[in-house]
Amino acid sequence: MTEMFQDKIDIALTVNGEPVEGRVPAGQHLIDFLRLELGLTGAHASCEHGVCGACTVRVNGQAVRGCLMLAAQADGAEVWTVEGLSDRAEIADLQEAFVARNALQCGFCTPGMLVSAQELLSRGGVPSRAEIREHLSGNYCRCTGYEAIVDAIESVARARAGKGAA
Repeated sequence: MTEMFQDKIDIALTVNGEPVEGRVPAGQHLIDFLRLELGLTGAHASCEHGVCGACTVRVNGQAVRGCLMLAAQADGAEVWTVEGLSDRAEIADLQEAFVARNALQCGFCTPGMLVSAQELLSRGGVPSRAEIREHLSGNYCRCTGYEAIVDAIESVARARAGKGAA
């Protein structure tokens, strides 16, 4: 191993509302820190190239690919995982809609889809089906064909906007 990869960096961040400190290898990705060091396994490590979106977490209010961000880059940041968003009921309506519309099958992509969908819906209003699809274009699902996922997100957007379920 080269010296560069043996270097450790002290980080301090907030994860799911709790302060966290750690000493991480300089090259460790955020997803690995969350999963291996903190035991937060909701976001999945899959492609490790930022293509599939299974590792999506929220950093300082923005959905990011945890496999593309180094843990050291999250120093001082506020990070929310699907576990934290679920614990504070921020995505409860999305979770219910995914179940009701059968918008999940194997469930591997679901945490990343929920985090991405919540980012979109946090903007307010009712996005078009095309806008929903565009926003989810970085989240890959091999099972559902996306129709049920788009249906679920659209129904939640309508309900949040007071326009009833789609």
